[in-house]
Amino acid sequence: MYDTCIYAVRMPASAPATAAADPSAGAAPGPSAADRVYRHVKEHVLGRRYEGGTLLTEGGLAAAVGVSRTPVREALLRLQAEGLLRLYPKKGALVLPVSAQEIADVVETRLLVEEFTVRRAVPAPPALLDRLEALLGEQRRHAAAGDAAAFSAADRAFHAEIVRGSGNAILSGLYDQLRDRQLRMGTALLHDRPDRAERSLAEHAGILAALRAGDADAAAAAVRAHAGRVGELVRGTGR
Repeated sequence: MYDTCIYAVRMPASAPATAAADPSAGAAPGPSAADRVYRHVKEHVLGRRYEGGTLLTEGGLAAAVGVSRTPVREALLRLQAEGLLRLYPKKGALVLPVSAQEIADVVETRLLVEEFTVRRAVPAPPALLDRLEALLGEQRRHAAAGDAAAFSAADRAFHAEIVRGSGNAILSGLYDQLRDRQLRMGTALLHDRPDRAERSLAEHAGILAALRAGDADAAAAAVRAHAGRVGELVRGTGR
């Protein structure tokens, strides 16, 4: 069981000093039991294996991950704070369905974060520009190969690099949560059609060009147009 893996090895008092040189002695500890539950549930919710409306029980999750109920409660509290679950005492946790209001809120908040941070990124340091260029190249390769999942991952990384470039760790964490919540809305498949992928590539190239030019207004306008189209696609009104 997992719990037995975290007990420290107690060396006898008479053990030679060279015993401390054991390579395994300094190994970093693995994720906590609560972290394991958190990752398990979040992956299943975002991957829609736990659909909206599903009631999760502490006992069922404890058995699935191989832990006691205490870390399950801790993990569920974290996921409730992220807006993915609602806890019901003595019953379990309900996976919240995606609502039209949630879609609107996520898209609007993402736009606010991205427009603010792209302005903060100007003037963009060469390292950021090089990283964005590399990610754009990755997207082009994934689009040519028809790999929608890899394209979506590179798309997310492109935007996340700009947000991180603002130097605001709180906004970076918020942005990651927003993109996680978008996964439940089906946006991981937004780029499975060549026309959508090509449009995204062109829009990302426009954002990068504005950053290279040091034009904060143009960069913000490019982000606003791109995020607006994403919002239309999520709502099912775009093409």
